[in-house]
Amino acid sequence: MDDDPKPVKRQRRKSTSHLKAVPETLTEREEIKSAAEQFAKRLDAANPFAKKTLEQWGRELLEEMRKPEKFLGFAMVLIGNFFWKRQFLAIPFERRMLLLPHCLKHAEGCPADYDEFGLDCERCGACSIADYKVKAEKLGYKVLVAEGSPVVLKIIVSGHIDGILGVACLNVLEKAIDKVLIAGVPSYAIPLHSGDCKNTTLDESWVWDVLEEYEPLPEPQTNSYVPLLRSANRLFDKDRFETLLPRVRTKTAEAAKSPIGQTERISYDWLANGGKRFRPFMTLAAYDALTGAESLKTMGEEPIEVSDGVGRVAMAIEAFHKASLVHDDIEDNDQFRYGQETLHRQYDTGTAINVGDYLIGVGYRLVTAACGEIGAEAAADILDRMAAAHIKLCDGQGAEMAWQSSDLSLSPLDALQIYALKTSPAFEAALYAGVRMAGSVEDYEEMIPQFARHVGIGFQILNDLKDWRGDVDNKLVAGQDALALRPTVLLALALQSATEDEQAEIRHLLTSDEPPALRMGRLRRVFERYDVFNKAESLVEKSRARAEALADAVEPVEFRQLLYFLTDTVLADEDNSDLPPQANDILVPLPIASGV
Repeated sequence: MDDDPKPVKRQRRKSTSHLKAVPETLTEREEIKSAAEQFAKRLDAANPFAKKTLEQWGRELLEEMRKPEKFLGFAMVLIGNFFWKRQFLAIPFERRMLLLPHCLKHAEGCPADYDEFGLDCERCGACSIADYKVKAEKLGYKVLVAEGSPVVLKIIVSGHIDGILGVACLNVLEKAIDKVLIAGVPSYAIPLHSGDCKNTTLDESWVWDVLEEYEPLPEPQTNSYVPLLRSANRLFDKDRFETLLPRVRTKTAEAAKSPIGQTERISYDWLANGGKRFRPFMTLAAYDALTGAESLKTMGEEPIEVSDGVGRVAMAIEAFHKASLVHDDIEDNDQFRYGQETLHRQYDTGTAINVGDYLIGVGYRLVTAACGEIGAEAAADILDRMAAAHIKLCDGQGAEMAWQSSDLSLSPLDALQIYALKTSPAFEAALYAGVRMAGSVEDYEEMIPQFARHVGIGFQILNDLKDWRGDVDNKLVAGQDALALRPTVLLALALQSATEDEQAEIRHLLTSDEPPALRMGRLRRVFERYDVFNKAESLVEKSRARAEALADAVEPVEFRQLLYFLTDTVLADEDNSDLPPQANDILVPLPIASGV
């Protein structure tokens, strides 16, 4: 096959390392900082922004200043700082987090050890970490010393803090931007002078400029989805959870240990714990967007009240989702979910099947329990849409299992159709439920399934890419989907481009008894030969563009903004490397939607 033309390499994602330079002199850094402050005054402060918008602003600033493109990342961080600075300073100290990187410590002779929360600094005076940490803690800050920690946004969503003062290199700040900024979290970042991750430096005065400052505002300036993310999270807090879904057979500890109480105990625990509760958030946010969107203007310690009826419907969405995960894990023989062993491995297959079935019943019961508040017609429509979503999901899962017993032929269209059936219906049901509780769905009847389809397909493709990097949220084993004979779009793209001999080689790799690491390495080389990773990323961008095009025509503006937010959040790729995924890449995301 040496005479065959080699495929043209299409490097969709260009390297960004050349855009992350920090000016060498303090004078030039201060010059860009001052210009960024003036630039931010021209911006509309009503809505948060995504990274692509911030990049556009950064380019405009550099062009106005006639500065080189290499300072783009630096300019983006500073513009973001001044967009949020006034609101960050209005947050009480005890509601702020100071996030410091371990690379500020002196690499040689540092006496501090790491614990579950990061670096446990001793007040030894050996580095500047202790100076910031001691002062911040006295003021009331929560302080975390852990580079790129995955718990930061989770802490915000849980309600412990409202804003972040972060010190990090530009690489880490870039990875944090999408998930933190588009959620509407007031943040202020001080870039390190280098990304060497060892004994680096920073402009210390920039930290002190904001660390000790507090200037209250009468009301927030920028809309934020954090309150609603918190509301979705609080549905699963113990007291609220048991109000919405009272226990029947496990009201006492003794009853929970009995055989008759086992199913309810396991099911309630599985429903209440694990996951990001993103689908319930979608339901609450759609309902809120079409009923005045008052929650977007709230940013404080007090939770947003969600009525029992609306809360039960949102919880039902999660119950159906969790049921599908239990069954999906059994059918795919997955080992891990939410960083723990899957239910069928913790217990046994029969118990797990029963728990999944039980959760379907819980979902129906939650919706019918909401009838008195949302109305019987709305409840019936929501149940009908949930039933349709469930059937589609089973069709998709069935198609996947049928493919596994076939000759392993697969086109990209086949894979995308399976994705549309397996992933999109839950997004559709979540959005539909919120819209229907708010009133008529007539204006959105066609848009909702199309939007959910594009977002769901894009999300699943990202999940395929994530599988080749390892997944700290779910499966833990890199390449598991490929080696477990799942019909992924990556595999379909490779088969589409491969010769007959190479197709035979791919099928052999999928079914052989060779060690998994060897099979994965050989399969990766096939994928790279045909530029599969970049082609898949291009499909994600198409899904994003189509979802955004649908959102462009949506009214009211609050609902349109929600659809943009969902697109940006669900399709945010946490990997920012410039190379194809590697076997030892482990993503450490700031979690809103990853693993949703």
